[in-house]
Amino acid sequence: MRQALFLTVLLLLMPLSGCFGENESAEPMEDAGMYPAVWDRHTLDWNWTGSYARVLEDGPHEALPVQEATIGVDTTGTWEGGPNSAEVHLSYWLPSNTEAGEQVPVIAVVSPYFDYGPVGSQSSPTNVVSAGRGEFIYDNFVPHGYALAQVAVFATEESTGCFDYRGDGEGQGIHAAVEWLGTQNWSNGHVAIYGKSYEGATAWEAAAQGSQYLKTIVPISGTTALGPLLYKNGSAEARSQVMHSNYGSSILDYDSDDLDNMCADVLEGFLAGPTRYGLGEMDPYMDKYYDERSHIDKALGTYNGSIYWVQGLQDWNVDPHQVFGGPPGTNWYQEYIDNGYDVAGMIGQWEHNYPDQWSKHNNQDSGYGGEAIHNMTRWDWAQDLFEWFEYYLKGVGEKPALHAQVQRNDGQWRIEETWPPADMEFHRIELSSCMSSGVWVGTGSFVVGGDDSLTVDCGPVSEDKDTYIAGLAPLRLSVVPNFDGGQVFIEMRDSETGVRLGHATMDIRYHAGGYDAQTVMPGELVDMMMEFQAIDAILPAGHGLTFHMTETGEDYLQPACSPTCFMHVLPSLSSFDLPVIERDGSNVLITPQGSDAANNQ
Repeated sequence: MRQALFLTVLLLLMPLSGCFGENESAEPMEDAGMYPAVWDRHTLDWNWTGSYARVLEDGPHEALPVQEATIGVDTTGTWEGGPNSAEVHLSYWLPSNTEAGEQVPVIAVVSPYFDYGPVGSQSSPTNVVSAGRGEFIYDNFVPHGYALAQVAVFATEESTGCFDYRGDGEGQGIHAAVEWLGTQNWSNGHVAIYGKSYEGATAWEAAAQGSQYLKTIVPISGTTALGPLLYKNGSAEARSQVMHSNYGSSILDYDSDDLDNMCADVLEGFLAGPTRYGLGEMDPYMDKYYDERSHIDKALGTYNGSIYWVQGLQDWNVDPHQVFGGPPGTNWYQEYIDNGYDVAGMIGQWEHNYPDQWSKHNNQDSGYGGEAIHNMTRWDWAQDLFEWFEYYLKGVGEKPALHAQVQRNDGQWRIEETWPPADMEFHRIELSSCMSSGVWVGTGSFVVGGDDSLTVDCGPVSEDKDTYIAGLAPLRLSVVPNFDGGQVFIEMRDSETGVRLGHATMDIRYHAGGYDAQTVMPGELVDMMMEFQAIDAILPAGHGLTFHMTETGEDYLQPACSPTCFMHVLPSLSSFDLPVIERDGSNVLITPQGSDAANNQ
């Protein structure tokens, strides 16, 4: 019935071809295949009455009652002073077709958040379908013949062992769960890990272990490496000082069992934040602690599956450089493509949210995704993921298009082969050609009678046409420090409207970019090789760029040397490269956004 309706709509719309404006897709309607084409989804009926997206057609199967399992893991030598064995606890729901002996794939959510929080107000345990993440899988995919598993990492819920926050021990427990799920008599041996934030990090932890049963991962703003999560070019986020201890305290029951959760080498996590912030290149934990908790580099060449990468460009919790970043010159998204992985992406202007989390999308401010809210929520997300899982977990249907669906800051979606686009070119702006006010950055500059901030106003990028910004924008900022330390935080805005376009930050000891600190000498000229977080935006014709530079901003800490340290900034020797693309509107994607959609109410 739905297929017939789709074909009828297709025939009715054919006479309108050629009448699309710039903000509508000029892509012709495609021949009907197994699924409606992504270009045509806006013509279909969607269920947008709930709190998350639904597939076009509900599946025929029912979910069987929940079952639970405890998996023993040999942890000999895993933790210094820790136990030699531990258990991972999980719960799972099978679809009713397994009663007839059919083997099914598994979609797992691996998390520390089961039975999480203060006594009396804990979150649900693994044997209760979790709100949001579990419900989405349970309602959309179990009826289509998938199993749902909810897995508690070591030392959380009923799992034992040490709470090894993102460490090797945690990865070992996740690997054991994946192996178990892939070898049950009801399993077809194909496992996916799905989830946001920490639950996206566990996907990368699993990928780094290289299980043959892990066939695809869907990390949604998932942490790929802990060091870059907490430090951007050495600039410390406020949470960097308490991240491990916050999680550690949250799993405590305040009884004798807590001693088993806090092994000796796990306790170093409580010190790793403060020491790196204060000592920089002298940090004794820098290599061991953070290198152990970097997973995306270990997964490259070890993992043998596909990746559906989802990232919010306005995410301040798990920043875009977790995907579009890495060591200097590295873009992890493209790095995996270049190494032969099947990679697709959905890149929206949302914050730390799922693509279909409309209630959170509605809360974004201007310059932080607010201009894109009307077209932000992806009501076709469940269908998009369904087609992905059908192919990579069941071998059903055509291979999904390995493209990037990306949203611009004004709300427009389009489809690119990759992101940043391969045809992106840099437009050089010499800051010497711009107007500057101020000389110093840093609160200590007051000592020498200066201001503590600097603003650089640059004229129109183009007088006669809009500029489409897409990619990672490098800035070579020349400075003279007065100390072995100091920091610059830069906010870039549209010079005419004041709308924020992006930001960058750097501790001068990390002036080469990346993760390695270097000692700088007071009075020497240093080029800080900064890079803005990923940007996809439009700059109207006649508009320029304003760069406002301060010692810190948003959720970053002041440098540990403040107020002693400050810098003399030299715009006359600095340059900025704006990543620019040319588009004619033919790859614009119209997404389902009806008048009844929650984000339009």
